Amino acid sequence: MTNPESLATYSSPLLNLPGAAEPQGGNEIPEYTGVAWHYGQPLVEQRYFERSGGFVDRSHRGVLCISGEDAAVFLNNLVSQKLIDLPHPWAGEALDLDIQGHVVHHMEIIATDEVFYVHVPAAQLESLHIFFTRMIFWSKVTIEVIDAAVISVISAQHLDALVDVPLPEELAVSPVIDFSLPRRDILVPRASLMAVAASLQEHGFQPAGMMAYTAARVRSVQPVMSLDMDATTIPHEAASLIGRGDHIGAVHLNKGCYRGQETVGRVENLGRSPRVLVMVLIDGSAPEQPHPAAPLTAGGRTVGFLGTVVDDFELGPIGLAVVKRSALKSVTLQAGDDVALSIDPDSLPHDDGEKAGRVAINKLRGL
Repeated sequence: MTNPESLATYSSPLLNLPGAAEPQGGNEIPEYTGVAWHYGQPLVEQRYFERSGGFVDRSHRGVLCISGEDAAVFLNNLVSQKLIDLPHPWAGEALDLDIQGHVVHHMEIIATDEVFYVHVPAAQLESLHIFFTRMIFWSKVTIEVIDAAVISVISAQHLDALVDVPLPEELAVSPVIDFSLPRRDILVPRASLMAVAASLQEHGFQPAGMMAYTAARVRSVQPVMSLDMDATTIPHEAASLIGRGDHIGAVHLNKGCYRGQETVGRVENLGRSPRVLVMVLIDGSAPEQPHPAAPLTAGGRTVGFLGTVVDDFELGPIGLAVVKRSALKSVTLQAGDDVALSIDPDSLPHDDGEKAGRVAINKLRGL
């Protein structure tokens, strides 16, 4: 069992791989601490994902194992994702919301036919563990913090080759996950990390740092709590969090009975979120890149804040930003000390027309 406090000082054994470099400067933030930012070729590593494939050490995340005959119903009643009657294996995300619908915890889940593995950033592990434990009551479930590590394998062309890789003592391997490129997550005992990395390398997958993973995450406009959300974030601000069609997301729109669902239902059926998460292209000629949490302004007016910032091998400096919906048509935004940035038009929300709930209300009013 991992002590949650130990993750705060965690240092991955994969930092001993050749060229491994920890985050420095503006990237020295908890979201990346404890694992390699890159392995000596930060931009080349991003190309691995489009070629032979790369694997990313995400072992700094905390992992909960939830088992027992009531595990599926127990979790389904507490979080925003539908977790009953799942195929196995299954992988997706879920949110724990407060009563106003604000995001409290953002988790990733791998489900097998026996257990649910829930992994979160280290800073969220203890509070999520406490929350779940307090909600057990008479449910037949066991909740444990386990000493396990997440490795993400990403490849546009060769992800199927992962089935041929011998993985010592793997706990779970996810199906393909929604990302900017095909991705599968492997959950292994932390003590097996070096052996798993060696096996992946022997089969053509190259180590890629959190910088490469972060660039891919930004391209897919997927937020992390510590950088791209604040105390008032609601799920509809990030389109990637909402499950639609074949996209699983973190919020299932056809279930209820969880805290905060009223906000989800109200925004989905009656209105729109006042803010939106978008991808931004940052002026690469600026002397310094703006840092996460830098305020965004348009015409001298504060319209949001900057979240994740990273260098992309094709696009240069990019990031995620939370922007007021009323400012989405601004041609240029300013971040921090007057660094110019523009919103990537492909990340703008789609106008789905008039909301179903609003149409029904108007019919009742005879409008």
